[in-house]
Amino acid sequence: MLNEQKEQIKKKILEDLDSLNQEILELCEKTKPIPPDCCLGDLRFEMMHEQDVFEKVLHEAQIRVNKLKYALSKVDKESYGFCMECEDEILFARLLILPESLYCTECASGK
Repeated sequence: MLNEQKEQIKKKILEDLDSLNQEILELCEKTKPIPPDCCLGDLRFEMMHEQDVFEKVLHEAQIRVNKLKYALSKVDKESYGFCMECEDEILFARLLILPESLYCTECASGK
């Protein structure tokens, strides 16, 4: 992989991290406990369900942040960009979309 490609990937990782951190802040607000006197019945149940959905999205965002941080720490290493299963080079286009990818498209899809 060329150095300019690695720089593009680093830029993408940093942009994704900024975006995700902003999303996490917003999700933290949406997952705050619902006060008991807020509402009753169906509306409260709906709010609790919505809060549960936001908690799951928050969890997934936090996982992706960790994966992106790991990718950022590895992007300058020679092993970055190679599939952990078949050891072939992962396509640059894939890494530009999902810089945290550890597997090539073929291995990720289960062949």
